[in-house]
Amino acid sequence: MTPEACGWLDGLRSLAADAPRPPRADPDATPAQAAAERAVLAAHLVNWLDGAFEPLLAERGPERHPPAVVLTTTAAGLTAAADVLGRDDPLTRLRRPRFAAVTELDYRLWCHRHPDPEHRLHVNHWSWIKTRVPPQRWPAFARHALAPGECYWLHRTGTVGAGAERRFCHLWKWNGRHAVLLEPFVAEVVGRL
Repeated sequence: MTPEACGWLDGLRSLAADAPRPPRADPDATPAQAAAERAVLAAHLVNWLDGAFEPLLAERGPERHPPAVVLTTTAAGLTAAADVLGRDDPLTRLRRPRFAAVTELDYRLWCHRHPDPEHRLHVNHWSWIKTRVPPQRWPAFARHALAPGECYWLHRTGTVGAGAERRFCHLWKWNGRHAVLLEPFVAEVVGRL
């Protein structure tokens, strides 16, 4: 990572650490729901780091320095990222200095103050779960019927930078005890916002 990218990432980390109010977990989430959300986000991050991260860097070409990596996520995702990046293995120790996990709000504020629109200095990966999918969206997922008391979750993830942009959405259901993957890579169609 270049000194410029290191400085950019250190500044983002400082801004996030000094945020006036830390991100809050969903106050209505049960302990089981919060744990399930963290588990889904942690598993995704491990899979992304171990499966997609290195090929993504390779796309930048051998002449380009590996960038800083910014994960934008929710409070549950920040906890999951701290757990994943707290592992004591050689690969994690190698990746940790060029990685920051922050809220989308902190990331946007930092990019507004210190733009990197061409992603020369960083790659942004996002991962968060919409745990309150409005019932009017449920007909789009009718092929995966819900039992009473169950609801849909949408895990939104993607990456921008390294010359490519990727966006994905995965459909889950929450039954009050477990999160269950119903369909990976669902196509979201929203008529009006």
